Amino acid sequence: MGLSRRKFTREFKLAAVERLERGVSVAEVARAFEVSPNVLHRWRREFRDGPGNAFPRLGQRRWDEGRVARLERKIGQQALEIDFLKGCSQRIEEQRQLQAVNGPWRVALPQSPPLLRQPGRRLQQKQWTEQSKRSEW
Repeated sequence: MGLSRRKFTREFKLAAVERLERGVSVAEVARAFEVSPNVLHRWRREFRDGPGNAFPRLGQRRWDEGRVARLERKIGQQALEIDFLKGCSQRIEEQRQLQAVNGPWRVALPQSPPLLRQPGRRLQQKQWTEQSKRSEW
């Protein structure tokens, strides 16, 4: 029968990478830990690519870079929404303060009728403008 593949724990790999980061040569660490220098290079590269993502434990998966990017975009979108809603709430609060000081009848600006906001209703818009000209103050 052939030799079975060795499995190294996360702590073992981190200890080896830690020694490499302290400046010990790859050959010395390879001899001390009884692993191939190529394996040490791979472990160091994995650790540098993402320290929190390096050497996942049994049953855990590595972070999917696409997933991380999607989540970062979602965070950015939510930050924009929060800023927008903060601005809206500030304007509402200003309106409430104006209403408290001046009364509700002086704060509201005249609004165009809903007919003007609907596309394709030119005849009704003309009728409304004629009526408003007749009833101007």
